[in-house]
Amino acid sequence: MKSMACKHETVPFRGTKEQEAALMAVINEYKDTPGALMPIMQKAQDIYGYLPIEVQTMISDETGIPMEKIYGVATFYAQFSLEPKGKYRISVCLGTACYVKGAQEIYDKLKELLGVGDGGCTPDGKFSLDACRCIGACGLAPVMMINDDVYGRLTPDMLPDILAKY
Repeated sequence: MKSMACKHETVPFRGTKEQEAALMAVINEYKDTPGALMPIMQKAQDIYGYLPIEVQTMISDETGIPMEKIYGVATFYAQFSLEPKGKYRISVCLGTACYVKGAQEIYDKLKELLGVGDGGCTPDGKFSLDACRCIGACGLAPVMMINDDVYGRLTPDMLPDILAKY
């Protein structure tokens, strides 16, 4: 596999004209509404899947809201992501029950197999990897989710077969 990639070596921005048109429609709908930054950013993330600098710049240019305010909101609220997410979003629970049962080993093995760092996305956009605090399936620890699929009682040697399904 690829060498370990730094989280900040991101996938190049691949926004389409259709996405840009959708974003402009959202901005035009909300831009004269007080307090509209959050809804604009939420809809922008729905359109693009994340909020790269290019999208933040479009929002700033069209609304007149300073970039530092947009970036501040994007980094303050956990709902926003500055990194692209893969078609298959992998979340490994590192909550107490999972951690005690070896979740860190699972997370480290996934980073190795995918060649990504914390919060990273594979260059082909297929997988992204994040840690989370609790999935709510402590009895199945250690646990991970791939989109809405839950995998429990994991061992590192199970991971290649699970990833192969996707």
